[in-house]
Amino acid sequence: MAIRVVLTDDEAAIRTGFSLIFERYAPDIEVVGCAVDGTEGVNMARELRPDIVLMDVRMPRTDGISATRRISPRTKVLMLTNFARDAYVFGAMRAGCSGFLLKNVEPERLIEGVRSVHRGEGVLAPEVTARLIDAFAARSISAGDEAEALTPRERQVLGYLGRGLSNTQIAARLQMADATAKTHVARILAKLNVRSRIQAAIVAQELGLTGRGGEARAEGGEEPYAGPVRPLGRRSVAAE
Repeated sequence: MAIRVVLTDDEAAIRTGFSLIFERYAPDIEVVGCAVDGTEGVNMARELRPDIVLMDVRMPRTDGISATRRISPRTKVLMLTNFARDAYVFGAMRAGCSGFLLKNVEPERLIEGVRSVHRGEGVLAPEVTARLIDAFAARSISAGDEAEALTPRERQVLGYLGRGLSNTQIAARLQMADATAKTHVARILAKLNVRSRIQAAIVAQELGLTGRGGEARAEGGEEPYAGPVRPLGRRSVAAE
């Protein structure tokens, strides 16, 4: 089944260009609608119920960040912008987007980003990955009392999620079925009251569940995972 996408951007060239990229190189991605601003994008998301909305940040009437807050969590949002400034990334993450890419992304990385978000993975452009996550963790989402509800196993899964592991990778590390890892991630998001895996990954850092130098702290005697956080083209920050 095709990944259903709504493109929301006030630049006609972007809407046309991305549509052609998907049509030519990604038969599994179907553009079901194009919106010229955030208000129209929200309306299309409600009416068409796409899998993903590709959302520009700066648009007339309603900007992309405000629009993202109004879109149902059932629809994932991949934010697109010309700017790699911290404020835009912070705002997009606070709004609960599943990823953040620059508009000059190469076609293959754009396609990979859409597929990754559809799989439930979080995506950040390489230009904004580690530095912005560290800064965002220091000034944004609070782990709060919600984290107290996590079981030891969920905290362990959260630690690996915070290092960018997919469900399959988490399952392999913890010797569990992929479906079990996916269930743990879903419960973690619900307990932390966060919308995206990127937000959950930030909470993992706030709780000290991820170590320095690419290590993830595991409880119960697990060896830490020494793999890197992989931005788009390698591995996303918060993965399925």
